Amino acid sequence: MEATGTKKRKKRTLSQRQAMKGFLFITPWLIGFIWFYARSLFMTVQFSFSEMVVNPGGGYTLDFVWLDNFIYAFRAHATYKQILTTSIGNMIVDVPLITFFSLFMAMLLNRKFKGRTLVRAIFFLPVILNADAIVDAMNLSRLMMSGGISSASAEMAASASSGMSVEYYIQMFSSLGLPEVLIEYISGAVSRISDIINASGVQIIIFIAALQSIPGSMYEVAKIEGATAYETFWKVTFPMVMPHIITNVVYTVVDSFAKSDVIELAYDTAFGPQMNYGLSSVFSLVSTVITCLILVIVCGLIQKRTFYYN
Repeated sequence: MEATGTKKRKKRTLSQRQAMKGFLFITPWLIGFIWFYARSLFMTVQFSFSEMVVNPGGGYTLDFVWLDNFIYAFRAHATYKQILTTSIGNMIVDVPLITFFSLFMAMLLNRKFKGRTLVRAIFFLPVILNADAIVDAMNLSRLMMSGGISSASAEMAASASSGMSVEYYIQMFSSLGLPEVLIEYISGAVSRISDIINASGVQIIIFIAALQSIPGSMYEVAKIEGATAYETFWKVTFPMVMPHIITNVVYTVVDSFAKSDVIELAYDTAFGPQMNYGLSSVFSLVSTVITCLILVIVCGLIQKRTFYYN
């Protein structure tokens, strides 16, 4: 018989071991979030309910004003509601287009052809060129070249835009009897096609990794069963990349709000002539809450239709 003081160790199940590995994987991020972001988030909430006064000798004092900053932001501020609504509308248009455009381009770039590495690098170039240092250098070069090559490119752009306008296609779609909501969505997408391409670099790479992780045996079985390319996409490819669609949607929503005019307005309000840190905190806090709500709703809808392959 075993000694009474000894206890049998309970073996963890496979799901428990996977959960432990996942927790260990996110531990560095969790420590960084608690150490850096959680404190800043708490201070943002504190500032939003207060009026901050910078002391002449250094430091600051907070005067509790309750909801005055929120009331001013939504009732008295001249442009905040318009900028917030526009940012949300642009995000609603951009996120589906960026996601499906990235998936489409990833499927093309996943094929074997000459110069595939170069083409992939070209699609990832906007991510590199959007860095602050690169943007500043390009703006400086544009200023130095003003009156020379830049004026010629401006003339070329003006001549190119003098052709058939987007309004012609809007009228054509209207004559076909398409709903106005669909027409407005298409026109909004066309007007920002360059922004959609520039914002798709990271998503394309994630989808390429997802496509390369799909077992080739699944495509072989689909081919043996006589499935068409259309059926193979919807029955094999699309279900297998659904977890990565969630990842790309989260990244795209956060990236859209991080680059929106709301963030610029909050920065100018805090560090501009107004120096109103309380109102700036309200702008940041409201946009953060809206972003989290959108992520919860969208991810909850996608999660119900997501298949995880072990």
